[in-house]
Parts: sequence; C-alpha cells; structure tokens
Amino acid sequence: MNFDETIFLTGFPGFIAQRLVRQFAKPGTQFFLLVQNSFVEKAIEGVEKIAAETNTPLENFALVEGDITQKNFGITATDLEIIRIDTTDVYHLAAIYDLAVAEDLAYEVNVKGTINVNDFVKRLPNLRRYNYVSTCYVSGLRKGLIYENELEHGTGFRNFYEKSKYFAELEVEKLKKDQIPLTIYRPSVVVGDSNTGETAKYDGVYYLIRYLRKIPSLLRFVNVGNKKVQLNLVPVDFVVEAIAALAKDKRAIGKTVALADPNPLTTEELFDTISEVLTNRKSVIKPPPSLIEKTLMLPFSPMFSGLPHSGVSYFFVPQIYNTNTANNLLAAHKIACPNFKSYVRNLLEFVEKNPNL
Repeated sequence: MNFDETIFLTGFPGFIAQRLVRQFAKPGTQFFLLVQNSFVEKAIEGVEKIAAETNTPLENFALVEGDITQKNFGITATDLEIIRIDTTDVYHLAAIYDLAVAEDLAYEVNVKGTINVNDFVKRLPNLRRYNYVSTCYVSGLRKGLIYENELEHGTGFRNFYEKSKYFAELEVEKLKKDQIPLTIYRPSVVVGDSNTGETAKYDGVYYLIRYLRKIPSLLRFVNVGNKKVQLNLVPVDFVVEAIAALAKDKRAIGKTVALADPNPLTTEELFDTISEVLTNRKSVIKPPPSLIEKTLMLPFSPMFSGLPHSGVSYFFVPQIYNTNTANNLLAAHKIACPNFKSYVRNLLEFVEKNPNL
C-alpha cells in the first residue's frame, strides 16, 4: 500500500507519544514506533486502542523493538533500510524525564540517544520534517525573560535532566547547518488534559495538589508559594495539538517554539487557585519565600509535603518564557494555551477519582 506519510516516532507508548499517534492516525498514514523491550506489551495495547478509536487499519502500525541508546537503535540492517526509505517525518520524544536522574544515565539516554536519532535523520532520503521535543528547562538556572531563539548559557542547571536536555538540544541545533528541515518544541511543565484532567503521573504541580488535598481546610492557611516566581504549566492536549499543527506548517521549519503559557500564574497564585477550588477560600498566611524554601529542603519535608528535594527549586527560580514565536505560528491554527484557572477543576476531579496512579 502507498501511504501519504510515514512517521517514525520514539518514546512510544509514553503519554504524549500515544496522544500524538492518535492525532495523526488515519488510513493514509504509516507508523514505525520505536519501543523498548519492557514496554512492548503496553505498546500493543496502545496501538490496538488507537486503531479502533481512529478507524485506522492495525497493519498501519509497526512496533519496532529497539533502543535509542544503541547504534541504529539495535534494529537489523534489513528492517532499518525499510524504515529509512519509507520515513517522511520523525518525532523524537524518548527521554529520561526524572529530575533526580543520575548524570551517566541522563547523558546516555538524552544526549547519546539524541545523537543516534540525529544520525538516523541525516540518512533519510524522503525526510519532510524532524520534530524534536526538548523542554523550556534547557534554560537551567537562568533568571528573567528567556526567548525562544536563546539556548547557550553558562549559568548552570538544577539537575542532570536539564543539563542533558540542554546538550541534546545543542546537538539538534547543529543539524540546521546541514539544511535538515526541523522544528524544536520546548514544553514547560506538562499537566493533564484540560478537558478530562487525564494524566499519566503525579509530579510538578501535582505535588502541591496532593499536599493540599490531605487536609484542605487546615493546610490552605499557609501559602507555600512565591509571588515573584511563576510556575509555567501547559495541558497535554495543548502540547499535542500544537506539535501536530506546527509539524505540518512550513513556517515552523528551522524554528524553536516554547509551548508555554504566555500568562502563567505565580506559585502563590497557584496555591490560592487550587485552595479556592478545594475549600472556596484562599490562604491567610504568606511566610517569606526564603523560610519556605529552607523548610522544604529539610530532611523530613518530603514525607510531609510530598515534594521531593529535586523539585523544590522550581518554585523559587524566577523565569519567564517568551512565547512570541509559538503564539504567532499557532494563531493561524487557532490554537492557544488555556490559562490554568480555566481547567484546574478538571485536574482536581481526575486526581480525586484516581488518587493513586
């Protein structure tokens, strides 16, 4: 069968990856989904569900067992050649997203793995677009306003996740010199679906949500947020719709786009917004941020707050992500990031129904 497009995607069956595949699935699209051995069973279930929901023939989906850290992904030469000739679009999502990841593992997966994907991309004769999913947090410990066309800096990083994604993006940037048609996407903190609240794990702002849900009427009194620091949140459906639209938009070739909320709330506002949904009341006491930060870094704090030490600094480093490029490109597709206040209730309802993921 002749297909209109053939997509090679890494990171399946991850939460965002599954949603992207569902977004693109149709009879005229073929998929090569790179799957690690330990996720094959889950990937099969995911593909079967997507095929049924989108009326796409199951034979359009090829699960390719492999690993981005291996040369040629550990795929046989015969299979690799078929994939190489057929592929028109690449989506690289596979990565270690753990804030507490060890340096060696972060480099192996996020940097070396991306180099291997880059090498594969350079050998594709029919490539239309290379779509690389990075993160806003390649900005590391930079403070203030951060533009989409800015990458290199020497201010350091909070953890090896950020550092490895930074060096991985540098590697992707090099491909522009080879005239590779690529787009780099930098999501901020991805949360659940703005309509259903569905998510795959509880981290980021969910630490705050779960903390307040323990004893809402009591814990809402003391605001652990900061009025000078924003925590930029984006719902997964916005991220997927934006990537799907810009991947087909020629204006996005060569661009880096921040998939972030142009009007994010401060952590203090986030606290009160969640508190209002849970208790109909805001906080009363707002201690100095320095005191809150020191308290959250005490040895016993994670057991009570639920916030691991690796996540504390994200509530205290002032960073603003400029989204002008993304806004201008997405406007033509009538896609815009919703504000957290418009969908927070849906996130909370999902957590209530699914307290343990």
